[in-house]
Amino acid sequence: MARVPYLDKHDLPAEYQDLLNRSINVTRALVHSPRAARKFGALGNYIRHGSTLDSRLSEMAIIQVGYLTRQPYEYSHHVKIGMDMGVSEDDIRAIAAETAGGTSSLDALSSAVIRAAREMTTDLTISDATFELLRDELGTERLIDLILAIATYNGVVRILGALQIDVEDDYLTYLEQFPLPGI
Repeated sequence: MARVPYLDKHDLPAEYQDLLNRSINVTRALVHSPRAARKFGALGNYIRHGSTLDSRLSEMAIIQVGYLTRQPYEYSHHVKIGMDMGVSEDDIRAIAAETAGGTSSLDALSSAVIRAAREMTTDLTISDATFELLRDELGTERLIDLILAIATYNGVVRILGALQIDVEDDYLTYLEQFPLPGI
């Protein structure tokens, strides 16, 4: 159960009610600080809709963060978002396989993207080899957008954990179809 109450539109002043146009639990908790929630939402919107990085690659990196940190809210939401943006079921299974140290059929760039997400999550940096490969393949701007996405969602999983945000029923099916390790 969440550590703060989930708010609804009627709980907010009129100028902030639009924050709950997509009424998901993380937003319903964050709107206790509506100005921060607005800025937080703007960054997420940039990552999903304004970034120069291919949406599939961005979502694979975010799914990797959720999987590696075993954060059910983040993982389930981004499995759905990712599938809407071109991430396949095989891609999701590949993330699990590569996280466990196995191999997958991912292309070299996709594999490097999720490796970068693992490295930033566990080591707080990207190895020189992974960084160089990504810079060669993506260029600097898309690489920065990737790093921003990975770093942001490493922060998001900490917010979700600290507030103990509940996974909505609509997203439980993604956890059943693609279970997190050890959960």
